Amino acid sequence: MTVASLAAVAYLAAAILFILSLAGLSKQATARRGNLMGMAGMGIAIAATVALALDTSERPWGVTLGLIVAVLAIGATIGTWRARTVEMTQMPELIALLHSFVGAAAVLIGFNSYLTEGHDAMHLIEVFLGVFIGAVTFTGSIVAFLKLSARISGSPLTLPGRHALNLGALVACGALMAWFLVAPSVWPLALMTVIALAVGWHMVAAIGGGDMPVVVSMLNSYSGWAAAAAGFMLGNDLLIVTGALVGASGAILSYLMCKAMNRKFLAVILGGFGGESSPSSTTADAVGEHRSTSASGVAQKLATARSVVIAPGYGMAVAKAQYPVAQLVSRLRERGVEVRFAVHPVAGRLPGHMNVLLAEARVPYDIVLELDEINDDFSSTDVVLVIGANDTVNPAALDDPGSPIAGMPVLHVWEAESVVVFKRSMATGYAGVQNPLFFKDNTEMLFGDAKDQVEAILAAVGAADAVVA
Repeated sequence: MTVASLAAVAYLAAAILFILSLAGLSKQATARRGNLMGMAGMGIAIAATVALALDTSERPWGVTLGLIVAVLAIGATIGTWRARTVEMTQMPELIALLHSFVGAAAVLIGFNSYLTEGHDAMHLIEVFLGVFIGAVTFTGSIVAFLKLSARISGSPLTLPGRHALNLGALVACGALMAWFLVAPSVWPLALMTVIALAVGWHMVAAIGGGDMPVVVSMLNSYSGWAAAAAGFMLGNDLLIVTGALVGASGAILSYLMCKAMNRKFLAVILGGFGGESSPSSTTADAVGEHRSTSASGVAQKLATARSVVIAPGYGMAVAKAQYPVAQLVSRLRERGVEVRFAVHPVAGRLPGHMNVLLAEARVPYDIVLELDEINDDFSSTDVVLVIGANDTVNPAALDDPGSPIAGMPVLHVWEAESVVVFKRSMATGYAGVQNPLFFKDNTEMLFGDAKDQVEAILAAVGAADAVVA
């Protein structure tokens, strides 16, 4: 067998492993196995690509191998360093930044493919579309990274006539594509690249912070299509298959995120949460008086509770409170208390963010429930602990048609007998919307760092157990 045929078989094996990886990642219990399959598939793909490059290289074998080893060493060093140093709370912006690399690669591959290969119509279309998707993905991902890392404001940029600007940019790109096909040259390709870079920047800059989970999954889809386009330009079947898998799965995830937020995809693209909203009782203005409590007070509630639900949010991730929370859950379950987690689909800054944090703290999978699985149980729950969540437990989504989050499915925590909300202050959440939950008669606010407060509750519960013993 030739090296090319062996590489084709290796690519097929890698593609199968990638599909099995996606299947494994669909459930918490099989996620680790899914990750391992994805890693194995990528290892096989890299080995086959290196072998194919060495077999077809016009340079001396040693020079080609040396260049490949150098590039792999640099990439592996940087990747290992970032993987070991990044916090879980920084994972969303890291993923957004990685998406930008895919976009940049598609742009560079497109220009290289145009300058070094033939100019038949089909190839020109592949180059033009690949560069366009890659450029939009590149700058869009950079803006998402800057927003998620708080380097720029999360508020949407609302330029006058922004929709007309986007439409005009697309029309201009269409005209440049016609020019590129009729009279191929680097100029229409370069002009389109500049316009596409501006479109990607403006598109994500115009999206508000509340829609960032959708943006991350959307950019994931874009990066997949950019990789598929690069595969067409390079004639690499594995890139095409892998890009299509990533693009399709990202698009499906975007749809699921939009459904979870009662949003339409176009509504997200054309402007998201955090912009100007109509006058409403649920804007930043207070809507009543809140009541405060203490860690010992919460411990007393838990001492008599039979059923407890914990609704985590991004604040829990920032405070790194998942570890003492897991200890508190273990202590309560030892006492016979039914404890479960209620995880909203868009809790955190990334789809599945809360699930990963809880798994990291070794919380049992079977007590982590999604919104649809637990929403009907709040009315029979004694105590709900809302730790760092805001928009996902906001009753205004149901009660106030004028709210920016009206219609968004939320956790009905207010139906429980008692609710304790862990927050640093009375500030609004990521969507910039005030939460009437904070002022309900059965709600108490526990202010301070979530980790410190949970540890104090854990100590109070332990002290009570010692007295009983």
